Formats: sequence, structure tokens, C-alpha cells
Amino acid sequence: MTALATIVLPVFIVLAFGWLARWRALITDDQVDGLMKFAQGFAIPALLFRAISTLDLAEGFDAALLGSFYAGAVAGFGVGMVGARYIFARSWEDATAIGFVGLFSNSLLLGLPITERAYGTDALTANYAIIALHAPFCYFVGVTVMETVRARGSGLASLPLKVANAMFRNAIIIGIGLGLIVNLTGLPLPGVLTEALDLVIRAALPAALFGLGGILFRYRPQGDLRVILFITAVSLILHPAVVWTLGTATQLPAEGMRSAVITSAMAPGINAYLFANIYGAARRVAASAVLIGTATSIVTASLWITLLP
Repeated sequence: MTALATIVLPVFIVLAFGWLARWRALITDDQVDGLMKFAQGFAIPALLFRAISTLDLAEGFDAALLGSFYAGAVAGFGVGMVGARYIFARSWEDATAIGFVGLFSNSLLLGLPITERAYGTDALTANYAIIALHAPFCYFVGVTVMETVRARGSGLASLPLKVANAMFRNAIIIGIGLGLIVNLTGLPLPGVLTEALDLVIRAALPAALFGLGGILFRYRPQGDLRVILFITAVSLILHPAVVWTLGTATQLPAEGMRSAVITSAMAPGINAYLFANIYGAARRVAASAVLIGTATSIVTASLWITLLP
């Protein structure tokens, strides 16, 4: 237990510092938003650009790894959406936003640092392979379903443009895409540029975790407790259980299994709330699920680290 605490708790303590700083009014909401804009708009895209540009694509993009993880993600989306609609009688728009909560785990701000602390930097190849597809895949699924639901069968001609617009205005996706271009073309980068990027990258995860704490203070749970607990359970239990089952069935190597299961066991990412906010659907459920899921994932992360080889 002591070893697990040294792996998991430092990540959440940095997050708690951000929460406490906002609670005690040491920083304002505008300052939190500015910090997150730096982290999500510049530092994390730089981190992903550097990681993907040097990633061994043949090693990282393993069919068993990606199939297990994304089958679990789709299962979370489907169960979350259908459950919200038929168990909790939410509208199809709300149900889609709630399903997105079960789809989008926090692969970056939680999955990456916890995997690194548990297994070392060399264990992150599979994480980066998952992350390279994560935002594009999740937004493709979420936007496609939401726009289809909103169109009610009409006006679908503009759907591809809406999906592409939502995806390629995202700085993280742009960073991943540029990293893939450099990787595939072998384009050499000037040393002075990579050193500058590395300076920015060092601030990426600490700044993002601290800022996420400030954001979670803003979105405290209110009402809708049953559906919040339902989609949190889908995210923290169903997703990693599907990944574990499929990874075992396909004999996924231990390194890939660890990265896939830990990433899938993370709380819903803040993008789950951003997606709900864009469409004005189930915003309270999404925000509260991010908060409760983040707190609960202290336990789930420790549990999965104990169970994994």
C-alpha cells in the first residue's frame, strides 16, 4: 500500500493543490482558464508532438492494444448512452453527452503520469499510441452521433464538415497530426527547436494537473446523483474490465496490458464536460462525473496497479 501511495498520490496531490488554491481564492477562475489554455493549447500539444514524432509506430500501434482499449471505450459510450436514455429517461441529446463521459477517459492528465510513475518512462510507448488516436476517435464518435441525433434524420449532408471542423480545430489533434507527419517523413528538426519544445514540455503535466484542480472546484456536484454514479461506474469499472478481458483473450503483452488498463481506468477527462458544454446537453452530469470520477480513480488506479502483472 505504501508503494501504491508513492505512485498514485503525488499526481492527485498536485491536482489538490490547484483545488485548494481556487478554494482559498489564491487564484481566480480567469487565471485557472489561462493556465489550462497554456497547458492544453500549447504545452500538451508540444508534448504529444515530440512523443509521436519519435514513436516507433510499428511497436506502438499494436492491433490487440488498440482494439482492446477502443472496444472498451465504445462499450462505455454505448452502455452510457442507452442507460441514460432507457433507465434515466434522458433526451437523446443528453444521453449522447452522457455516453461521451463513458467514452473519454483522462488518458493524458491522469493516465500518462500514473503509468510513468508506476512503470517508468520506457513504459509509455503504448500510452502514446493510445493517445495518438484518442481525441480524434472520441470526437469522431461523439460528434457523429450527436449531430445525427440532432438532425433527426434530416440535414445530414453537412455532417462530415461538422465532424472535421470539431476535430481539426483541436490543438491536441493538431499536435498529434504534426508529430505523425514528422515521424513518417523523417523530417529533421533543428536542435534549438527541440530544446525549446522540451522546456515547454516540462511544464505540461504539472500545469495541467494544477489547473484541472481549479476547474474541478468550479464544477461541484449538484443533483442527478443516480445518473452521475451510473456513468462514473461505466467509466471506472466497465471500460477497464472490457479492456482486461479482451487483452487477456488476445494475449496482449504485459507492457501493453498495463498501459491500456490503467488508461481505461482513469476518470472521465475534462473533454467530457467540454463536449457537453458545446451542445448544451447534460452539462451538470458531465462536470460532476469528472469530479467524482477523478476522486474515485485514486482507488481504481491503485486497484488495477495491484492486479496488473
